[in-house]
Amino acid sequence: MQERKSIWYDRSKRLEQLDEHIIRQRKARFGSEELEESRKADRVRRHFDSVANRYDLMNTLLSMGIHYAWKQFAIQHMGLKPGDRVLDVCGGTGDLSVSALKAVGDTGQVVLCDINWRMMQAGKHKPIHQAYRQKIQFVQGDAEQIAFPDETFDQVMVGFAIRNITHMVRAFQEMYRVLKPGGVFMCLEFSKPVTPWFRWLYDFYSFHIMPHLGDLLVGTRQAYTCLPETIRLFLMPEELSDIFKRIGYTDVRFKRLTNGIAVVHIAAK
Repeated sequence: MQERKSIWYDRSKRLEQLDEHIIRQRKARFGSEELEESRKADRVRRHFDSVANRYDLMNTLLSMGIHYAWKQFAIQHMGLKPGDRVLDVCGGTGDLSVSALKAVGDTGQVVLCDINWRMMQAGKHKPIHQAYRQKIQFVQGDAEQIAFPDETFDQVMVGFAIRNITHMVRAFQEMYRVLKPGGVFMCLEFSKPVTPWFRWLYDFYSFHIMPHLGDLLVGTRQAYTCLPETIRLFLMPEELSDIFKRIGYTDVRFKRLTNGIAVVHIAAK
């Protein structure tokens, strides 16, 4: 029998990550940790504080660089146009923002909103693409209470972050609120590999290799044990699509990447 950590949780357990259950139980999860609902945001902040300075390096090493291809694919399928105004929710160190800014050009605008100041500072001062990074508007803020008026942005995106938000449906509703009618929403997230043998390799890598690399390169084994745990608790693509439809999005669709390790969701308002 597999160890508990390598199990992909069933539907009932995945749905416990939704707002209704969290509010009712006053409990939230961050990987295997069960926390008071009010404490998750601070726990997530401390997690990313601990890895901020080497976050991009670790992403590149752990994904063997594939995460750049996933992000580029996602940006290309948003249909960004010159002059568009884009919001990057939980944008962290700004990889998606840089790619979006290249697409919208000098007449467009990209606003990166993240609750974690250290992550934004690491991204703002990252040497690569400095000309673009200086044009990004960095705003510290909560995805559950986005500090912009209704219908402000032509496009809204969130990448590899929604698992870490305490009330994910509330955050998705906020993204919908600030999106203009006719605008495009994109969510890029991790998911469950489709092929069983590939899933087994992915599980082995996630729980036996990744934590050792985190300990060796960043000095925190726990941070890179927690990451794969959050992925295995997260919703399947079809379940996430149902949430988008209930919020009001139309033309909801998704594309699995690299055997389903990552999934790009696209929808319209």
